[in-house]
Amino acid sequence: MKKIKLRFFSVLIVFSSMLLFSSCGNGRSGDLLSGDVVNNPNSADGKHSGNLPVMEFEKDFHDFGRVIQGEKVSYSFKFTNTGNSDLIISKVSSTCGCTVPDFPKTPIGPGDTQKIEVRFDSENRRGFQNKSITVISNTQPNSQVLRIKAEVVLPEEMK
Repeated sequence: MKKIKLRFFSVLIVFSSMLLFSSCGNGRSGDLLSGDVVNNPNSADGKHSGNLPVMEFEKDFHDFGRVIQGEKVSYSFKFTNTGNSDLIISKVSSTCGCTVPDFPKTPIGPGDTQKIEVRFDSENRRGFQNKSITVISNTQPNSQVLRIKAEVVLPEEMK
């Protein structure tokens, strides 16, 4: 009986230690934005102040048309921060590894224009391709979706 109690407490101590050490953040504070640049202007009643950044794209869709299989094409989605505070893009992701976005990593001031470049690699693709690119930022709402489209054909089909 004593052995069972001792084993139970040993397991409990080991489990508690693992839980305690795993919740310490592992020293990854450099991956997070500092608190002075994060601003949540929404209140509990659903209203928000007018000091939000606003990401306004010239267009949110681009059609590459017909692309020869293996060809790499790119397009730059231009946008302007039409809001009243700095715009911070925290993440841009795509639905496929064949679509790679590149975006500004520094704050974009009110009135400034920037671009998100999207490169599409048609290697090993064929037929109609529709890809989505999701932009996460400090706007309200915090995500926006850009789309690209292409018809990938073999070289002999381009005639």
